[in-house]
Amino acid sequence: MAPTHDVRNQPPPLTGYDVFSSDTTLVEGISRYGAGAAAERLSALGRLAGEEKSLEWGRLANDYPPKLRTVDRYGNRIDEVEFHPAWHELMTVAIGHGLHASSWVEDDSAAQLVRATGFMVWSQVEGGHGCPVSMTHAAVPALRVDQALADEWVPRLMSYSYDPGLRPPQEKSGCLAGMGMTEKQGGSDVRTNTTVAVANADGTYRLTGHKWFTSAPMCDVFLVLAQVVQPGQRAEDGALTCFLVPRILPDGTRNTFRIQRLKDKLGNRSNASSEPEFEDTVAWRLGDEGRGVRTIIEMVMMTRLDCVIGSAALMRACVSQATHHARHRQAFGGYLVDKPLMRHVLADLAVESEAATTLMLRLAAATDAAPSDPREAAFRRLGLAVGKYWVCKRGPALAAEALECLGGNGYVEDFPMARLYREAPLNSIWEGSGNVNALDVLRALGREPQALEAFLDELTLAAGSDARLDAAVAALRNELTDTSEIEVRARRLVERMALALQGSLLVRFAPPAVADAFCASRLGGDWGHAFGTLPTGVDARAIVERATPKVA
Repeated sequence: MAPTHDVRNQPPPLTGYDVFSSDTTLVEGISRYGAGAAAERLSALGRLAGEEKSLEWGRLANDYPPKLRTVDRYGNRIDEVEFHPAWHELMTVAIGHGLHASSWVEDDSAAQLVRATGFMVWSQVEGGHGCPVSMTHAAVPALRVDQALADEWVPRLMSYSYDPGLRPPQEKSGCLAGMGMTEKQGGSDVRTNTTVAVANADGTYRLTGHKWFTSAPMCDVFLVLAQVVQPGQRAEDGALTCFLVPRILPDGTRNTFRIQRLKDKLGNRSNASSEPEFEDTVAWRLGDEGRGVRTIIEMVMMTRLDCVIGSAALMRACVSQATHHARHRQAFGGYLVDKPLMRHVLADLAVESEAATTLMLRLAAATDAAPSDPREAAFRRLGLAVGKYWVCKRGPALAAEALECLGGNGYVEDFPMARLYREAPLNSIWEGSGNVNALDVLRALGREPQALEAFLDELTLAAGSDARLDAAVAALRNELTDTSEIEVRARRLVERMALALQGSLLVRFAPPAVADAFCASRLGGDWGHAFGTLPTGVDARAIVERATPKVA
């Protein structure tokens, strides 16, 4: 080999490690909330997530995105999406480990937390396939509004068997669920939907309309919003209602579910996102007429939690790549990780990632407790909207800085950082963009005083532990009493709520080095406008060492 082709000073690939056990924040978190017994099985999933073959599945699923087949070779309409085999491998692992259903199947007081942790671990392999996994998980509480439909579909959705392909549900070993809410004229403003539903004599309905962003169209069943109208009545005079729409009808025939096209997206390319058209599509009403948003809201709450999990997972993956690179790459006479300025960048990224993960764990624990604890339910109501807004907003900025830590390698498609960067904005858009979630916080503040009380109680648990946190909480309390131009200030208010909540959690549960760095920068005001601007005096070395994945 020519001497010019001698490869030196290139870090080894980040493979062959336990994604779960290498994340001290996760390990400590599940123990804190009573789920330590799940560590062994989470570690098994973590080892699989760190294997080279799994990471290769993630690459292939994105390099060879799904293809739409609208008709077969004879011209018959089939509306099927073809995936690369790597997608099916990813799905097999996710479903086989219960990431779509374990929280409903297992009799465990920490089942939501364990499932959330597993979802975070496996999402670091590839983000796109998490969409049908998340929607299937979230569909279960919505289906329970109607006992007959729940009896028919929930057992199929709870199966740990991944069974792709469109066949009658009774012939499948397991099914997946999707959702169809948004339309081109309204997006998040679902009350402007124009899809209409007309009742049939047999109790079913016929849907006609066009959805704008329905992901994972190869799922077996969908929860869809439509306006119930009388024959000849206009959509704007209808009653927005939730419906169950199967792809295959009980008699084995195909329901009308015409996929007009697949979206050509910035990221999330492994996942098919479609525009389905309904024409006399058979549907079953789920919940009362005119209560569509109320019926589907629990599904939205669960998928919003998964957006927080997904963003926390992406940030953790970015920090892992950046710290691993800096640990092995030499420049200017030493390893990058030992350079003070680079170490401060890495420490800042690590603090942001740990804050996101710690908040995610708290929200998952609240989801476990909510059914039997009104206080936890109230905290979850506000904490989830705040967390969805803030954690998902921080993903793109962190991904950009972490990519820069790898230099040119980070910008090249051969490495995982480019894909992570493209994926980063997604969760801030799905399940309500930033403004939608900020307004949801205002709605909760105005209508649910118990939610604010529970939220402030959570902050108070750290009172007296850090003067900077105490000052931030006091300022927040004052701001919450000011209702002038509240909508204009909504983002600023929600940001401060998120930072105070993360600060409270870190002061109570994180190592002093992490908590001090967070409070000094995010709450104390000694922070610049870019990552890497932590104040002097923080223990950056300890923070980076904690965040760096340990590879055997």
